Amino acid sequence: MPSVWSILGLATAIKVLLVPAYKSTDFEVHRNWMAITYSLPTSKWYTESTSEWTLDYPPFFAWFEWALAQAASWADPAMLEVPRLNYASHATVAFQRGSVIVSEVALLAAAWWACRSLGRRAQSLALALVALHPGLIMVDHIHFQYNGILLGIFVASMAALRDGQHLLGAALFAVLLNFKHIFLYAAPVYFVFLLRHYCRGRSAPSRFLLLGCIVAAVFLLSLGPFVTRGQAGQLASRLFPFDRGLVHAYWAPNFWALYAAADKVLAAAVRRSGRWLPPTARMTGGLVGTAAFEVLPPVGSRATALVTLVAMAPCLLHTWRFPNPARFPQAALHCTLVSFFFGYHVHEKAILMVLVPGAVFVVHEAHPALANRFFFLTTLGTYSLFPLLYRPEEYSIKVLLLVLYTASAPQLLSWQLGTPSRLHTLPGAYLWGLVGVEAASSWILPYLPGSRLPFLPLALVSCYCAVGMGAALIWSSFPYISPPEPKRAPH
Repeated sequence: MPSVWSILGLATAIKVLLVPAYKSTDFEVHRNWMAITYSLPTSKWYTESTSEWTLDYPPFFAWFEWALAQAASWADPAMLEVPRLNYASHATVAFQRGSVIVSEVALLAAAWWACRSLGRRAQSLALALVALHPGLIMVDHIHFQYNGILLGIFVASMAALRDGQHLLGAALFAVLLNFKHIFLYAAPVYFVFLLRHYCRGRSAPSRFLLLGCIVAAVFLLSLGPFVTRGQAGQLASRLFPFDRGLVHAYWAPNFWALYAAADKVLAAAVRRSGRWLPPTARMTGGLVGTAAFEVLPPVGSRATALVTLVAMAPCLLHTWRFPNPARFPQAALHCTLVSFFFGYHVHEKAILMVLVPGAVFVVHEAHPALANRFFFLTTLGTYSLFPLLYRPEEYSIKVLLLVLYTASAPQLLSWQLGTPSRLHTLPGAYLWGLVGVEAASSWILPYLPGSRLPFLPLALVSCYCAVGMGAALIWSSFPYISPPEPKRAPH
């Protein structure tokens, strides 16, 4: 196993070399948020709308942007002026790219801490799988986001609960929700596990009260200043914009991508039969816009929440009956995957919430079945992010990142497992099918003359990956839906 410093050196070198690479509109989003939090009083953070990229993350993340802005003022003060829309000087690019690299230390530290009981070799392996994760590099260090610090808190929270540090785990998760509320995906299993495993016995009432006070204190510290100013409604409208529609502009590879594709196929079949349909179907195109279907019924946020909770139910019931701390991280990641697959207006980047923490806990649990599932999901989930980097300049980079990781990760894991990690025939064949999907979506369909379906390449990637995500979800559900093994009689 390579040394810790060689792993960190390689990962940092790759990320520094990517500083001049493509950056999405998220780069301007975070520059604008730094400008808002630096230039304006807190009372105006969630009302400022000079830019279309208004602040829509919870207050702890806003304070994180404020902290970044204090350092940014030394690099280039002009980036912190709200009216300077789409400002991207060389100093601004260097600072923002560098801040992503530095803030990712939180994730690396959490991975190291989560595997502390296994020794230096396992810690180095977890560090390598996280620091060199292709999905994280593509999204944070090319596309541009700050997932590292968020996933670090998530990993630390799950590891704390696994190790019996209930109050620390709950506090970290409450902090995480006030950094980015998308982690509500895992909230049901956190609630069930803490209620069942920590709040029990004669001291259950006092423990429940203590737990509630800690969580309430975190939320009060975060939301209190805005609620006391009468901004609760404005804050809620920013954090939960349900008018953005069922699916994102690029369909995340989940159930609703298949639903949207089915609607298009059915609409085409109806028109071919000679029946008239009004041209009302549209999917959200970025900022806001409600999804409308032509044949299938519309689906609202309440319906997706109900479907998600029903799909989570086996895991939640299993956690209630068998609240095993050692299995909590896998239960939390399973519920996160359920939310990704059935959630409302899911972004394709949200799959990192499963992939990156999964890299840490697959090392800690060292189980061949988990290793195979991690390899399958990481390959599939990372490939589903390919459309984010659409420029020819980044094409070879994303392909190389995925190929090198999928070639080396099984070998690295085999050192920890003591046995080679191999997929079964069907999952392996499915992953090889990604080669054909990539050939069709990148090299054939875009160059067909007179194509009337410009969205077809993206839809092909989304739908093919959605089928695999559904299979991975069923695979992940087996421990919660299969009958327990019978207890063996003592000899």
